[in-house]
Amino acid sequence: MLIYEYLPHELARLGVVAKAAGLDRHQVAAHVRLAQERAGRARGCPAEPHHLSELLIAELRRLQWERIAALMDRERMAAYAPCRDSRAVRYEEQRLQRLMTDVAAAERSGRAAPEISRHRVYRIDARPIAGGSSPDMHVLAVHLMAASPDEAAAKAWAVHGRSGGLYPRVGYRIASVTQILPEPGELF
Repeated sequence: MLIYEYLPHELARLGVVAKAAGLDRHQVAAHVRLAQERAGRARGCPAEPHHLSELLIAELRRLQWERIAALMDRERMAAYAPCRDSRAVRYEEQRLQRLMTDVAAAERSGRAAPEISRHRVYRIDARPIAGGSSPDMHVLAVHLMAASPDEAAAKAWAVHGRSGGLYPRVGYRIASVTQILPEPGELF
């Protein structure tokens, strides 16, 4: 049974906490502004067919940066220290508790041995095939969890490339697969 080591919202939160570690108030404020701008741009993007979307990821990050900035002001922190952030500590405790609960449930079910997986969140862009595009065909983006970029592309095509799907086989092709969470370089 597949168990995710990190869920998308956990990856978004942990990524911000890790990036904020050691930053001063001015640096955090700059990240708050960037996160707010990104969330604003994401609100203007076409809606995605899944709950996991550019908008959700941008909003999760924005909320986390704003929370950290408010904590630093309230606690008069010169630099952000995750160990002094009780909510960040609680988030990690909740993630570990979820993992233990999921593993125990998998073991009780007896169907399959629990398999803890480090899936990532990928953005899959599909573009119209050159020469076959019409004015109403535009770049379509979906966000999915997968173990690798190839698996993300195959999963997107399997779900959305069928007849009546988001991108019919004759009009679109997978153009790019980009890891979104955790951001490249972030270690979890």
